[in-house]
Amino acid sequence: MFLKIYTPLLLLFFCYNLKAQENLSAFSIPSELKEHANAVVRLSTANVEISSRKSMKVNKKKVITFFNETGFESAGFQEYFSDSEKIKSLQVIIYNAAGSEIKKIRKKDFKMVSVSQGAGITDNKVLYLDYTPVQYPFTVVYESEVETINTVFISPWAPVDGLFTSVEKSEYTITYDPSLGFRYKEYNTDDITVTTQEQEGQLKLTCQNVHAIKAEAYTPYSSIMPKVMFSLTSVHLEGVDGEFSDWASFGTWYYNNLLVGTDELPDETKAKIKELVGTETDKLKKAKIVYKYVQDKTRYVSIQLGIGGWRPMLAKDVDRLGYGDCKALSNYTRALLKEVGVESYCTVIYGDTRKRDITNDFVCMQGNHMILAIPDNDEMIWLECTSQVVPFAFQGDFTDDRMALVLKPEGGELIRTHVYENEESSQLLSGNYTLSESGKIVGGLTVVSKGIQYDNKYILEGKSQDDLNKIYKSRYFSNINNLKLNKIQLSNNRNDTEFTEVLELEGDSYASLSGDRLIFAINAFNQNDNVPQRYRKRYNPFEVLRGYSDNDEIVVTLPQGYTIEAMPNSIDIKEKFGEYRAECNLVEGNKLVYKRTLVINKGMYEKTDYDLYRQFREKISRNDNAKVVLLKQ
Repeated sequence: MFLKIYTPLLLLFFCYNLKAQENLSAFSIPSELKEHANAVVRLSTANVEISSRKSMKVNKKKVITFFNETGFESAGFQEYFSDSEKIKSLQVIIYNAAGSEIKKIRKKDFKMVSVSQGAGITDNKVLYLDYTPVQYPFTVVYESEVETINTVFISPWAPVDGLFTSVEKSEYTITYDPSLGFRYKEYNTDDITVTTQEQEGQLKLTCQNVHAIKAEAYTPYSSIMPKVMFSLTSVHLEGVDGEFSDWASFGTWYYNNLLVGTDELPDETKAKIKELVGTETDKLKKAKIVYKYVQDKTRYVSIQLGIGGWRPMLAKDVDRLGYGDCKALSNYTRALLKEVGVESYCTVIYGDTRKRDITNDFVCMQGNHMILAIPDNDEMIWLECTSQVVPFAFQGDFTDDRMALVLKPEGGELIRTHVYENEESSQLLSGNYTLSESGKIVGGLTVVSKGIQYDNKYILEGKSQDDLNKIYKSRYFSNINNLKLNKIQLSNNRNDTEFTEVLELEGDSYASLSGDRLIFAINAFNQNDNVPQRYRKRYNPFEVLRGYSDNDEIVVTLPQGYTIEAMPNSIDIKEKFGEYRAECNLVEGNKLVYKRTLVINKGMYEKTDYDLYRQFREKISRNDNAKVVLLKQ
């Protein structure tokens, strides 16, 4: 009788459990979401509750099915914590392909490491999932709850986790005290459908069935990946309250609360820097003296202790210790410049070789790096204060051409950092080589690099002879067989930011022998074989991040007893992506003069232009490898 009464309930429970397992089955995922996908986000929910300017709680749940190792390795199941950020709960449940539970991992089973490593000091730690899959596909259900006092940071909603990841459903709900001045802004959401439910004190965003984005060469992912950013007008950061609604007021808050009072220097240092500057009156010359002093005295160490992640350590402490992070070293340089009458401003920026702007149309805590700006008439001179080798006023590809927030006493101002035009990022190559009957090449060349091309070269100065040999053989002259570098003379002109290489080299069998013929590529020293990948169908726009120009002139001495049977025709290509010119002329009977110009234009281009760009680069590669055929008399 007992069993008869409860059998329907047991059956109901069994069916419910079976249905739950079916929902987690990898086989139930729609086929269109599997296309190009290493993983599928079955469900992602984030519930953010901001009850006051000093209290934020974040609950997250992610259900992700992984099809391969690449998908799982990029997932990043981890939570950071510190004195001001607490992990209240953390759990993972693993399901097999059929949707049956195979393992449960609780908070105590997660691995813990300190974020400090290398040149870094921080009180942040991280708990991360340490799990080795038995087989694919499998599903992870990840749940966490974190509480923090820092409401200046509200994580953006990024419904698409990354490349090769599709999404069945993603939700983001934020509940807040309306008096805190909540605001948000969507970016790159035109290609997905976002459902917005909004009422006073709450916002809920939902999207479904987002197909995986493929990785494609030259794709500006930061410009196409969908996200929604959030911020408050009234915020809190490690014991410091803030009020801001635009970049001017943000800059005022940052300056008054995080910079004021940090620039005091010891009297001895003040006297020393004034002595070094002496009677110099030119502003930039004084700044150059100060910059060298900082480079000689300090080294970079990342400091991320509490408020120290955003407020610079005191200038007098940097002076005493001889180290600091980007904020500390920029602020220390600012304090020294102030002492000799040179105005400068700490500047927040995104440091990365891939350019990223601080958004001009949405105000929130942004940036991951700090540099220094010195006003010079209508321009800014930008100083990278963390390096002992970067020349004064030089910006490389880590901080060039992007919007940065300059922190002035009167408020913040967004200003674009230096943009290198093609002619600024130049390489001038002049050289010569002699070809022997056996096909051996013996020659020399001088290369002068400027701008971003200087940035790519000046690091060679500190390399050992063995490292230089490896770099030149693999990176610059891989087209010359059995290369031997007889001379490597490097000169770094920091005043003019020019890097000069003087090289002498030789190599066997550069020209190939075919009966009575010698065949060789006339361009021995600067072959550009960069041909973008071919795609049957291009999905994304593409971006050429930086432009540059190359100008080469090479004199080739031909072996005696040979005549020219064939040589490359002159070519002149002009496209919106750049231009390419090359010509080869016979002079003095047995000498060829080869001249080449290559200009690449930076720019953002439509996906429909990709095939044209690829053809342009293909023509360059083909002509850079154009052959001369010599016939023995």
